[in-house]
Amino acid sequence: MAMDGYRGFLGLLGSALLVGFLSVIFTLVWVLHYREGLGWDGSALEFNWHPVLMVTGFVFIQGIAIIVYRLPWTWKCSKLLMKSIHAGLNAVAAILAIISLVAVFDFHNALKIPNMYSLHSWIGLIAVILYILQLLLGFFILLLPWAPLSLRALIMPIHIYSGLFIFGTVIATVLMGVTEKLIFALKQPAYNTLPPEGIFTNTLGLLILVFGALIFWIVTRPQWKRPKEPNSTLLQPNRGTPEGVEGSMAINFGNMDKSDSELNSEAAARKRNITLDEASQRSTM
Repeated sequence: MAMDGYRGFLGLLGSALLVGFLSVIFTLVWVLHYREGLGWDGSALEFNWHPVLMVTGFVFIQGIAIIVYRLPWTWKCSKLLMKSIHAGLNAVAAILAIISLVAVFDFHNALKIPNMYSLHSWIGLIAVILYILQLLLGFFILLLPWAPLSLRALIMPIHIYSGLFIFGTVIATVLMGVTEKLIFALKQPAYNTLPPEGIFTNTLGLLILVFGALIFWIVTRPQWKRPKEPNSTLLQPNRGTPEGVEGSMAINFGNMDKSDSELNSEAAARKRNITLDEASQRSTM
């Protein structure tokens, strides 16, 4: 099936991939050039894994997982395969997010810095917890064929809304974290004097924001939605009838109406024939 606005989709998809990739590269340059590199020893080098893994997994990979159903060259693939790819990408993003949290807590505990005192940490932890719950819910109810169709139909719109809500929350939390880190780290020269690191990292924040906006635009265009499979049996939440079943029922009802009209016309013809026979017999008598 051809996609409406295919060239526009390709342009936005390419832009999203480019901006997302640049966001990851900018994050690596930030921590390797301005923040002295990476390590796993409880020092600031271990903390630097936090922005790298968050931007790579929680922003870039999660964004790709959201739009994977929109790729038109995958529409010929089975829905189960695409669900598995969607779940796999989200699982990778969740693992990277968890590792990034471990790095932060290790760094704070090693230097006796209090944990969970800022708004960034509160919203960030909530986003990770919701993301893991979203992943488990989608795996056990939407991916595995155990849940009843009525439950899957009920969960699906919640799953879609919560996925976009979590992604938007992650974008906002990352921007908060970048700003917080610059305020704490930049002393000489201070952040408010626009040092090169501040300008570079502000640019990183803009790239992340643009990437999120492109993902939201791609995933909310109805003309780029994956077509429904003809044999799909997922219940529709509004009507409570399965996809495909409703269409077949309409066809059956149409056939029933057609057969009923044919029967009525045949009965009327028989009645007319009987009336004509009776009239001919009377005229003969």
